[in-house]
Amino acid sequence: MDGYARHVKANLSPEQAVEMQAVDGLAKKLLAHIVDTTAEIAALHVHGAKSKAIQDHFAILLREELGFGEEVVLTPQSGLVTQARPDFFFELMDGRGIIAEVERGGTITNNHDLKDLWKAHVAPDAHHLFLIVPHNNWKGDGSPRERPFQTVARRLGAFFGDPRREIDVLSVHVFAY
Repeated sequence: MDGYARHVKANLSPEQAVEMQAVDGLAKKLLAHIVDTTAEIAALHVHGAKSKAIQDHFAILLREELGFGEEVVLTPQSGLVTQARPDFFFELMDGRGIIAEVERGGTITNNHDLKDLWKAHVAPDAHHLFLIVPHNNWKGDGSPRERPFQTVARRLGAFFGDPRREIDVLSVHVFAY
């Protein structure tokens, strides 16, 4: 699909490969939800709309159907003054999980995508990131202002594929709505 990008560390242990199967299964369900509700999302994602409306739409699937917790405070990283509180969190097993973030207007203009990747990197109990971003953000006249998905998929991909530049996140899945 033109609205999905998957980035995974170059070298996986056998345990990580099994974990990736579970993560990919959840990603597939999220992707199907986006495809199945395209018209509903388009009605919500208009110029001037509240970001909360988009987050609430995805909460139906993530929280109610897949079992993600909402606004869960993650374990603080030792030595850092942070208490990451992602939009959604799914515990795969004790100490391992998926952060899911829903972005809208500030995805690239305010670098929310990089902040979300950082959040996944420093949280000791998060190893995967689901980042849900717009294909386009709109101007008041209905024309595209920017295309976050293309930019986010490209720049987050820079942290994968070569062990020298990889960070402590096993996978990033970027979904476009």
